[in-house]
Amino acid sequence: MTRPSIKTLGELKSSGYTPLSVKDELRKNLLKAITNGSSPFEGVVGFEDTVIPQIYNAILAKHNFILLGLRGQAKSKLIRQLPNLLDKYSPRIAGSALNESPFSPITARYKKLVCQQGDDVEIEWMSREERFQEKLATPDVTIADLIGDIDPIKAAREKLDISDEEVIHWGILPRTNNGIFTINELPDLQPRIQVGLLNIMEEGDIQVRGFPIRVALDILLVFTANPEDYTNRGNIITPLKDRIDSQIITHYPKSIKDSVAITKQEAWSERGSGIKIPDFMAEIIENISSEARASEYVDQTSGVSARVSIAAMECLISAVERRATVNREKETVPRISDLYATLPALTGKMELVYEGELEGPTLVATSLIGKAIKIQFERYFPAPSKKKRQIIQIPDGAGLPESIDDESNPFEAVTDYFGSGLKLDLNDKAPLSDYHLALDKIAGLKDIVSRHFQPADSDEYYLRMEFVLEGLHQFNVLAKDISDANFSYTDMLANMLRDVEVDT
Repeated sequence: MTRPSIKTLGELKSSGYTPLSVKDELRKNLLKAITNGSSPFEGVVGFEDTVIPQIYNAILAKHNFILLGLRGQAKSKLIRQLPNLLDKYSPRIAGSALNESPFSPITARYKKLVCQQGDDVEIEWMSREERFQEKLATPDVTIADLIGDIDPIKAAREKLDISDEEVIHWGILPRTNNGIFTINELPDLQPRIQVGLLNIMEEGDIQVRGFPIRVALDILLVFTANPEDYTNRGNIITPLKDRIDSQIITHYPKSIKDSVAITKQEAWSERGSGIKIPDFMAEIIENISSEARASEYVDQTSGVSARVSIAAMECLISAVERRATVNREKETVPRISDLYATLPALTGKMELVYEGELEGPTLVATSLIGKAIKIQFERYFPAPSKKKRQIIQIPDGAGLPESIDDESNPFEAVTDYFGSGLKLDLNDKAPLSDYHLALDKIAGLKDIVSRHFQPADSDEYYLRMEFVLEGLHQFNVLAKDISDANFSYTDMLANMLRDVEVDT
């Protein structure tokens, strides 16, 4: 849609344009979106029945509101889509720094201009993007930054009294008049700066330096914050909290399905190298974050951001891409060993409690990967057992087969292979042919995958085979030795006896 061609207030009136306040405009467009079954919040997953309805209610009630939640809960993503509810273009008096409506100017200068020129007042059109401003709260933000201050040089040059509003250098907030103004991390604002917002919240006007200059702003104010028990740098002062009409609590995804959808949407995965990420591998990545959010070693008041899964997925894809490039392979899938390439994404994004610091970030992250694999393993298999499979004989005449194969231990062939003293050596840099050849040597491994999975192709088939081995390791059925890019699976008992011999 191109900008309207209307140039004067008179033409605007003749067009039948109806001026609305910002909050009424948002209400009107939201009701229209609800009626049409559309959503202004595209790409926000998992909030459809929780957070988004509360935002709708706040907008319909014409409330200023705050989104309160831990890091990585899409707070910024939500507020940056609020302009979708504004009209595509809105008129203002040409040259007005405060985006003043030609129907209701708010400064003395443009009130006088409209009075003198009437319908000949020139107007210009703002896009919805121009009517949105976002400010990150930091301790060094001043009242002058937000609201404005007197410019003594301008006062001297223009020979104006310093109480004249013409000498004011307006801050970012009044310059967002007739729009949406957001402050991220509100508690980081110094309390004395938060006090400066009180009049705007309640009376809708501002004062500069205590001079009797009142400018009635038409604005929607939206804030974000982390819970106070996490934000140690400051708090929201009580009078300001009282003036924020609605407090909306955000949350992390409530299902693995939502988590996978978010990571798939946000992670950079289009590398142009034919890398395919099977669903169960994507779920393991999300299980890592899920486990971290329940871990006693991770500071839960800090939270575990959705960015953990996103960065971890990008690291996983990069590991696959690097190996595929080295081996000149056009299409490939990850390997279970590639999950440990996500460690740099995990250790830098999780804040640990004292016990976690004692364990060390790498050990904590490695443990979380192991737990995530174990959870996924349990979705497909019973817990591994050392009990031997048995053929149960059925008496004649029972109307059943003569015998039933007890599959309570479907891994017996695999464990017997390693129990015979054999081992499996793998290298995460090895080409696909070597990787396949190594896994094919394990007796019974391919049969297990055939019975429990339906892999999309041969590459995924072998990935599932390695997944079975890693799952057995996580259940302490197989031992695993790691040395840089090399690792090997061996029998647990043989490995323990070897360690005893070394100690001896």
